[in-house]
Order: sequence, then C-alpha cells, then structure tokens
Amino acid sequence: MTEPHSVAEIWRGSVLECTHRAHVVVAEHGMGAGGHGAGIRQSWGDPTAQILPRSSCKMVQALPLVASGAADTAGLSPRHLALACASHSGADIHIDLVADWLKDLGLDQDHFRCGAHMPRDKAVHDRLIRADQPPGQIHNNCSGKHTGFLTLTQHLKAGPEYIDIDHPVQASVRDAFCELTGADGDTWAVDGCSAPNFACTVEGLARAMAWFATAGTRSDGLSAAAARLTQAMMAHPELVAGEDRACTDLMRAMEGRAAIKTGAEGVFVAILPGKGLGVAVKAVDGATRAAEIAIAAVLVQLGVLNADHPATRKYMSPTITNWRGIDTGFMRPAPGFPA
Repeated sequence: MTEPHSVAEIWRGSVLECTHRAHVVVAEHGMGAGGHGAGIRQSWGDPTAQILPRSSCKMVQALPLVASGAADTAGLSPRHLALACASHSGADIHIDLVADWLKDLGLDQDHFRCGAHMPRDKAVHDRLIRADQPPGQIHNNCSGKHTGFLTLTQHLKAGPEYIDIDHPVQASVRDAFCELTGADGDTWAVDGCSAPNFACTVEGLARAMAWFATAGTRSDGLSAAAARLTQAMMAHPELVAGEDRACTDLMRAMEGRAAIKTGAEGVFVAILPGKGLGVAVKAVDGATRAAEIAIAAVLVQLGVLNADHPATRKYMSPTITNWRGIDTGFMRPAPGFPA
C-alpha cells in the first residue's frame, strides 16, 4: 500500500507547524462507461484507498434525475440542476429557489428527509436569530439535492421515504455510482443529510469525474445527463456553494474550464471538460483546508486555474492572521506537490 502524500504545509512564523497528507488522482477517460478506457494520468498517495466521497459526488447522485426524464417533465432549468448538485450556504438565492421548486411539485419542506441546521450564510443566519426562529430543512445545505430526489420520486411514483437504501431513487443512484466508479455498492454509510453514501476508491472517483468530463463526446442518455449537469454547475457556481466558498470562487476564476465540488472530511473533485480529465482529492485527516490547497494546486498544474488569480491565492496559499489581524503565518502546497 502506498502511503499518503504530503500536499499542504502550515507555517507559523518560521516554524513548520503542520503537514497535511492526501491521496490524489488525476484520471483520463476513453470510450465507454464503468471505467472502460480510463486510466490514471497522475497520482499521489494510494489510488486504491477506499473512501466515502460524501457531497463531492452529488452530480453522480443527480444523474438519474436528468437521465430518467424527470428533470424535463418537471421543467427544470440549469439553475435547478446546479442546485441539485449543491452544498449550498442557505442564502436567499438558494432557499428561494428551493421553495419555488417545492411549490411547483406541490410539496413543502416537511417532505424532506434531510434534517435542519443553521445556514452558513450570515445574513440568513442572523435573520433567523433576530426572529427567534429555528432553521428549517430548507436551510440544509443539501436541500437542493433532496428536492431533486423528491422530483425523481414523483416521476417514478415511488413512496415518500426516498432516502431508504432500497427505495427506487437510491437504487438508481447506486446503479449510476457503481457504473462510473467501479464500486460494488455493498459498502455504504448514512451521510449527514441521511441519504446513503456509497464507498469507492479515490481512483474510482477520479475516473467518474473523467467520465463526466468527456460526456459531451458521447450520445447516450446517461452521458447527455452528465454533460447538462456539468454545464449547469459551471454556469451557476453561486448556486453550487455560495459567496466566499471555494467551489464558487474557484469556478468563477476558471470561467467555464472546470466544475468542482467539495465534500465533507477533506474530499474535493474536479471535472475538466476541455481536457477530458477528472480529479479526486482525499485529505486523510479530513481537513477542508488541505483539500482546498491540493485541488487548487492541481488545477493550476493542469492549466485551468491561473496561479496569480486572487481566488487561487485565497485557497492555495492563504495568509494566516490572528484575532487582531496580525499576519502570523501562511499555508502553501507541500514542496514537490504537484510535480
């Protein structure tokens, strides 16, 4: 087994205070699905390490919504599709679109099975506090994905417990996930939003992203769905995450050259349609900052992200400040990564 690779360093003054390690894969894809014709272009660490992709695979979970015809039947726009792939901040731009989408379905947030948490967006967060109002399930960062699940549930005329592992919605997600990653679907866990999250290898996740990247070169229904989801994410980065978030900031900086998505516990993926490549990052200690540094560094190396862009510097080599605003250190990619 290959050991994780050093990808990020945290310096305080002249002292190396912390080193983050990760498994990283850049994959390319040929013809066919399920990894056929795919290969590893570059890797650091162990490509065969098994991980839970968490929210980084939301575009895979959204494939059945589009490929089944449910999205078109419901009249969904690219904005809806971007939100179906989102881990959003719960800003008005997110919750208003979810609310309208639910209304069009004849449903409300009581039909969700994702649970409630306070939104990350400060304006909405503070508004709830001032009103002494608890957050609703609509504020959950996964409410867009769950509205997509509900849309597919209606289309399939299935039961309301759409997060159950044997529900037709999750069966269709599992089929798509296994086809693209090469996983068997037998290993899974319950995600933070209560939906099943299937395990795969880092290599399998990167290959799935490479399959998305080349979807526009194929004419089958699943590939057409993948191309629509990728384009929706790149066209509406503000819906995929939110202001002051890595997914949104870096996608804006790349101006349609890549779709990227974070996941909990240090996972990050990228889809590069112009290059036919997919990237998967897993920080072994689960650190978001490590995954952000690593994905930004790889995107720079692959030529889709400008190293001098302010967003790149913000996530790849940020300055560390203390509570008085004094510069106390910096973060950077580890020497030799990526190379």
